[in-house]
Amino acid sequence: MSIAQLLVVDDEEAIRDMLAMALEQAGFCVRGAEDAQQAQALLDELPPDLIVLDWMMPGLSGVEWAKRLRRDERYREIPIILVTARGEEEDKIRGLETGADDYITKPFSPRELAARVKAVLRRAGRPGGEARVAQGGILLDMEQHRVSIDDQPLVLSPTEYRLLEFFMTHPDKVFSRSQLLDQVWGRSTYIEERTVDVHIRRLRRVLAEYGREEFVQTVRGFGYRFSASA
Repeated sequence: MSIAQLLVVDDEEAIRDMLAMALEQAGFCVRGAEDAQQAQALLDELPPDLIVLDWMMPGLSGVEWAKRLRRDERYREIPIILVTARGEEEDKIRGLETGADDYITKPFSPRELAARVKAVLRRAGRPGGEARVAQGGILLDMEQHRVSIDDQPLVLSPTEYRLLEFFMTHPDKVFSRSQLLDQVWGRSTYIEERTVDVHIRRLRRVLAEYGREEFVQTVRGFGYRFSASA
C-alpha cells in the first residue's frame, strides 16, 4: 500500500512540528504550512490525501479556508480534520458544517490523532486508511467486522462491536454517555443514556474473559474512556 501524503496546517511552529512528528511516526508522509496561503501553494503543487487543519489562524482562518476548498471542484474531495481548542457542541457542529470530515479537540494523544487520520482515510478510500487497529493485544478488523484478542476470535453483538470500534479509534479520550449515543447509536435513535451503561457492562464482561476489562474505564462525573495503557 502506498504511503498517504498529509498536509498539516498550523500557525504555531511547535504544534505543527509535534503533529508532523506524531504522524510521521505513524507511517505517513507529512508536509507543513504555517497559514492558508502557504498551504494553498503546497496544495496546488501536490494535492495531499488528507489535510490536518488548525481552526484558528491569523489572516484566513482554517474554517474559512476549508469552506473555500469545498467550493473548489479540484479539492472538494480531499478529507479534512479540524484541530481546535474549541470543545462546545455548537462549535463542533459549525466546524463539521464547513465540510470537514472529522474534528479533534486539544489536548489529544498522538495515538488518537493517528487513529482518527486512518479512520478518515479509510472512509474516503484513500491510501493509509488501515482497515485494522490494534490496541493492547486486541485486533480490530474493520473491513471484516471481526475482533480477536491474542489471536482468539471474540464474539460480540453488533452494538458491542460498534462501541469497541469507536473506542479503539478514539483511544485515551473521555466521552460522555450522550456523545457515545450520538457516535455509536446515531442521532436519530431515541434511547435512554443508561442504555450505554448496559452495553459497557456487556463489553467489559466479554473483555474480562481475556483480562482486558480494565481497558474500558469509568471516569466519574464525565463518562467513559478506552485506554490500553491502563
